Amino acid sequence: MIPLWRIADVVSGVPESETSRTISLRVEGLMGNLAGQHVDIRLTADDGYSAVRSYSVATAGMDEIIGITVDELANGEVSPYLVRDLAVGDQLEIRGPVGGWFVWRPTDTNPVQLIAGGSGIVPLMSMIRAHEASENTAQFRLLYSLKSPEAGFYREELLTLSRESPKLTVDYVYTRKAPSDWQTAPKRLTADALLASILPADPTPDTFICGQTVFVETVAGWLVQAGYPAASIKTERFGGTGGTR
Repeated sequence: MIPLWRIADVVSGVPESETSRTISLRVEGLMGNLAGQHVDIRLTADDGYSAVRSYSVATAGMDEIIGITVDELANGEVSPYLVRDLAVGDQLEIRGPVGGWFVWRPTDTNPVQLIAGGSGIVPLMSMIRAHEASENTAQFRLLYSLKSPEAGFYREELLTLSRESPKLTVDYVYTRKAPSDWQTAPKRLTADALLASILPADPTPDTFICGQTVFVETVAGWLVQAGYPAASIKTERFGGTGGTR
């Protein structure tokens, strides 16, 4: 059954980078979301024209508040408004959260490998937060591929977790610009660098990959070639930078 459209109140908006923003929404009667789910947002113009876009949920909880992180696309119909113009107190039409495959549940006991490219970190951050809030002690590891340090989302939170959480390991790959104290020059992710920075194929981890289509397909292919069972790999992808979110 297709979920009904509901009204969401904007309760906060926090910049994540120069072109992205985390928006917190209150939806009356919402009973939370599963880590990894997404919502549909619908904007309708005065002339009746409407545009619908899907955004991953960045939070994980059991209340009426959910958060989405939106990355602005230069030629987008929806994302520039959400990043630049949407204000606290405004309302949005929302449908969901939906999705039951690309999700992590606290009852899952396998070790987890998360692999994010750019804004693909959003649903994976939901999983990290759900894991941290739970009593689940399964090993979590994140590999985050970024163009530059400034492009990263949730920088302070991930830094704190990487230093203090016994349940999470965070690794980074910088493709264009690295931090000044980084030990390696920026370069594109390779199969060798990937395999050196993730959980081994045995014991089989649950692997979640999210990012642009080329990134996701390339990484998933490397994993299968390296002996990771295809059934253990779950992917979520979005279009190239010419998309319309």
